[in-house]
Amino acid sequence: MKLKKELNLVDLFCIATGAMISSGLFVLPSLAYIKSGASVVISYFLAGILALIGVFNQMELVTAMPKSGGIYFYVMRSLGPALGTINGLLVWFSLSLKSAFALVGMAAFLESIVNLNIHLVAVILCIFFIILNIVGIKQASSFQKILVSVLLFLLLIYILKGIGKVEVRNFEPLFPYGVSRVFSVAGFIFISYGGVLKIASISEEVKNPVRNLPLAMILSLVVVSILYTSVVFVTVGICGASLKNTLMPISRGAYLSAGKIGEILLSIGAILAFVSTANSGIISASRYPLALSRDRLLPSFFEKIHKRFATPYISIIFTGVFIISILFLEFNLLIETASVVLILTYIFSCLCVIILRESRLGNYQPTFSVPFYPWIQIAGIILFSSLILIMGKEAIFLSLVLVIGSFLFYWFYGRIRSRKEYALLHLVERITSKELTTRILEDEFREIIRERDEITKDRFDKIIEKSIILDIEEELDWEKFFSFVAEKLSFRLNLEKKYLYQLLLEREKESSTVLSSYLAIPHIVIEGENTFDILLARCKRGISFPQGLKVFAVFVLVGTKDERNFHLYALSAIAQIVSNPHFEKRWMQAKDKEALRDVILLGKRKRL
Repeated sequence: MKLKKELNLVDLFCIATGAMISSGLFVLPSLAYIKSGASVVISYFLAGILALIGVFNQMELVTAMPKSGGIYFYVMRSLGPALGTINGLLVWFSLSLKSAFALVGMAAFLESIVNLNIHLVAVILCIFFIILNIVGIKQASSFQKILVSVLLFLLLIYILKGIGKVEVRNFEPLFPYGVSRVFSVAGFIFISYGGVLKIASISEEVKNPVRNLPLAMILSLVVVSILYTSVVFVTVGICGASLKNTLMPISRGAYLSAGKIGEILLSIGAILAFVSTANSGIISASRYPLALSRDRLLPSFFEKIHKRFATPYISIIFTGVFIISILFLEFNLLIETASVVLILTYIFSCLCVIILRESRLGNYQPTFSVPFYPWIQIAGIILFSSLILIMGKEAIFLSLVLVIGSFLFYWFYGRIRSRKEYALLHLVERITSKELTTRILEDEFREIIRERDEITKDRFDKIIEKSIILDIEEELDWEKFFSFVAEKLSFRLNLEKKYLYQLLLEREKESSTVLSSYLAIPHIVIEGENTFDILLARCKRGISFPQGLKVFAVFVLVGTKDERNFHLYALSAIAQIVSNPHFEKRWMQAKDKEALRDVILLGKRKRL
């Protein structure tokens, strides 16, 4: 059973935005201020700019492969099942941990307003989110929209109310610890922007993913970057050095600008922020066991979809129970470890783009391509590796323990059960000229594109799927080529070779079938009825036609008189496909006959 495509642009924006605005805004500014002083405002803005690198890579990957599991799916198809398992389990652990931290943070803010048991409140909320996510992702995202709308309204009021009370002296000196501290603190708060990547894990459930996913990522990152910078600017301008003495900086700023009512309202805003982060965390984290199970790297029951609600209910329950189990732990070090894991996600996204592009897989067809390739990816790997190094030895050590544990799980469980082809093998094959791969990955990518673009097969597709394909190395003249074509089609159509050859010659002499310096479409009418076929041919060195014309792609159309209407439709379909500006490049770079077939099957055109 398939997951429902129910999420639109607004749903995605609210999930990503709600995932980002939590401790990164309502707690972290105080800790960052201690490290860098007033320049923390610049650090927040800089971290948002740096996050664009990871987001750009994710935008390319998610438009090529909008599948549940997000970065796990990309790593699995790029670097193989071992690294895929490690990445999938670690990101699931990290997102679950972040959700647990958000629930505890929410309960702590709630305790400042009313006297409640914070752990009990966190457990009850987690159970509520489990039920909400099982009932449907649309319901969970609708709840998220309400939370984020109220939260954004409260923060906007805070900015407008507080901007008039900002004191310039609170920004003096701007760089008390030197300019270099701005960059180290940007690394410290960088994880505040990690939530934008969560929507990649639910991409399979998105309407029009090629438009909505990248647009939601950019919109949420831009809005949150502006919001972070503005709120932190107002808070520093109002509070000044007193930020060092509180772990509720925004509530403190609201109290100084609007009194007790302002403090209560922004504390409520903080609670909503933590709740939205926890909810979005469960939404995204639960898709990782689902994706791992589909690839047989986890037990098959994790991929079960609820018959009524069309949600991965086992995966959701498992994730929720895990979150509840860690609510009672002391996990400050675990949070730092989770941050290391999420930064690793950015590194993996850079590597995936490089591997997939250099493998030259014909069916890797993102609708968004990262500019300035490969420099952005190389810069990203260096930058994110540097951020990990400043996270602390304990967090790095615990991350290594988790990596080793995940690898051992793969070695003793997944390695035995899962056999997946991946892009790195195609890259090695291209470099060494050794046969290491089959068509498995290309076929999978083809089906992903069909699902992504909502392609429904028509008669033209079905004919192309069974058509004869010629891939010719040497240069030919048109008569020899037609002789070759007539021989192949004669067996297929049960007609005399000489008869077909004569028809092809007469058609060419009547008027040239060469349409451009690249393409020819000979089409002939044969005797009989209810017959139509297409032959595809590529000649790498060209086929010489009369009047000095040379072509490299030939589509031969053969049909009976009663197929005239479909004949016209097939011509129209081919015209639309070859008009794509990338057609010639894809046609010439196609690895084999099946790759040539995919160029036609996945070509952009209108279908009946």
